[in-house]
Amino acid sequence: MKYLWRLWYYFKPYKWQIALGLASVFLAGAFAMGSPLIINFAIDTGIHPLKDAAGKVTGVDVSVWALVIASLAVVAFSIGRGLATFGQTYLGQRIGQDAAYDIRNDIYNNLQSLSYAYHDQVQTGQVMSRVTQDVESVRMVVSMGLLRTIYVFVMLGVGIGGMFWVNWELALVSLVTLPFMAWRSWKLARTVRPIWMAVQQNIAEVTRVAEEALTGIRVVKAFSMEDFESERFYKVSEDQANLSYDASVVSAREQPILLGLGALQIAISMGFGAWLITEGNLTGGELLTFALWLNLLQLPVRTLGFSLTFIARCISSAERIFELLDAQSAVQEKPGAMDAANLEGHVRFEGVSFAYDNVSAVLENIDIDAHPGQVIALLGPPGSGKSTVVNLIPRFYDVTAGRITIDGHDVRDLTLASLRKNIGIVQQDVFLFIGSIRDNIGYGRPDATEEEIEAAAKAARIHDFIMSLPYGYDEWVGERGVTLSGGQKQRIAIARTLLMDPKILILDDSTASVDMQTEFLIQQALSELMKGRTTFVIAQRLRTIMRADEIVVLDRGKLVERGRHADLIEQHGLYRRIFELELKDQEEALGHDTGTVDGAVANGHRDEVAAAAQHGGGAA
Repeated sequence: MKYLWRLWYYFKPYKWQIALGLASVFLAGAFAMGSPLIINFAIDTGIHPLKDAAGKVTGVDVSVWALVIASLAVVAFSIGRGLATFGQTYLGQRIGQDAAYDIRNDIYNNLQSLSYAYHDQVQTGQVMSRVTQDVESVRMVVSMGLLRTIYVFVMLGVGIGGMFWVNWELALVSLVTLPFMAWRSWKLARTVRPIWMAVQQNIAEVTRVAEEALTGIRVVKAFSMEDFESERFYKVSEDQANLSYDASVVSAREQPILLGLGALQIAISMGFGAWLITEGNLTGGELLTFALWLNLLQLPVRTLGFSLTFIARCISSAERIFELLDAQSAVQEKPGAMDAANLEGHVRFEGVSFAYDNVSAVLENIDIDAHPGQVIALLGPPGSGKSTVVNLIPRFYDVTAGRITIDGHDVRDLTLASLRKNIGIVQQDVFLFIGSIRDNIGYGRPDATEEEIEAAAKAARIHDFIMSLPYGYDEWVGERGVTLSGGQKQRIAIARTLLMDPKILILDDSTASVDMQTEFLIQQALSELMKGRTTFVIAQRLRTIMRADEIVVLDRGKLVERGRHADLIEQHGLYRRIFELELKDQEEALGHDTGTVDGAVANGHRDEVAAAAQHGGGAA
């Protein structure tokens, strides 16, 4: 019941609509069960048999006024029932849709507020299932659960009361099977409910498998795993079909029993009612009224179990929904946090440690002092903690020991929105949204003018490429930017960050996988981006490392070396080993590149080389 009570929070704003819906339910039930009484009045009052002295029927005396009144009453009751049923259906659906709208918005807003730590663990398919299927179950509980259940009990109350008022003996006979029918209906609902819950759970699995395969379609095709992925999808689809089939089989087995019981009950009631007529204890109109009442009651009684199941299903869905709504971000904004306006960008790590699970340390006692305008290169083996270091600055995670300050302010004392607006991030795995190139560049600043967007694109060395496209800045970008090359996506991401004009930059140096011309363009764009800003770079290229003001070398979460390239080479430590294994070949290529591209730049031909490289790199 606690979940139903919590759901009331979402239905409470629509309490007047719920009251109108309940009124419609009572009116619909009253009009439905009142119509047989009018038929009784028409037969017993409007039609009188004429008998002779021996008691033999010789004719019929028809009261026209009684039949006219009864006919008009039947029409009025039918119209009233139709209007009440419309109100019941419309209000039930409207209330459900409005509440579902509010629930979905709250779920989405809460998911947006959760930190990386939550999204690292949750499965997207499960979340999507709860946002769609479970919210849909809650939406339907008003119309198919609450109002329909009340409607059944209204009809039962009016019908049973009317039966005992007309003839208690026939009422007892007529109602003898109704409890058994209600029990069978409830048993059927209890049997089917876990099957439908399994169906609902399996829908999440179908969503997960499909989403994973479609998102990674290029990997699937690259490894020729189409048959394997199809087999995986066939398996979960087969499970879905089998579960639905099982539910249908149970329903198909029980429904004939319920229908047979209903027919048997009417037959018994009509037989006993005919005997009561011969005894003079019942009229023909009253017997017909009983038959109509029984017919009207049987369908609601047969569906009562399913109406109650909708409520039970809603409770199960509500439990899953509130798991999302109750999820708390590990990163919380302090009450009264200050706005991070006009930051200079002086970033300090003071004895910073971090662990994802508070058991296994990922970072231990990290100290970094980055002044405005400086470039800090982070280097180390995979798993050394480079990405974790940069993720702590915008508070995607919170430190477990020590502190990070910007201009002397602990980042935990700043509002999250203002902190992150001062930090620009260019990731290695660039994510572009479905939409135009203009929309993607202006994503961080929806109010940016056309001139500002073009200026950012020019600084990122992507403007000429964009203008070469058929629709220019209105060119449509496919899902995750699949219509663009890696270098093009990278420069669009740089333009997006430039437009925000942040004081602090976090760059994942992703030029290792592009050709020399594209790398040259990206390096030019990055140079423009880093001017006057505090920059943290996860370095993979020697060119980036050599121009860093300080190289921070990490190993297993610890800071083992720091300094400039020339100094670290002389220390014969981890940096020297990484250089020998991974960077020395780049030194030779860099020397060759210096003799061509960079050499030309050094000799005063920067514009010519940039233009040539940009023209060639546009199709990279």
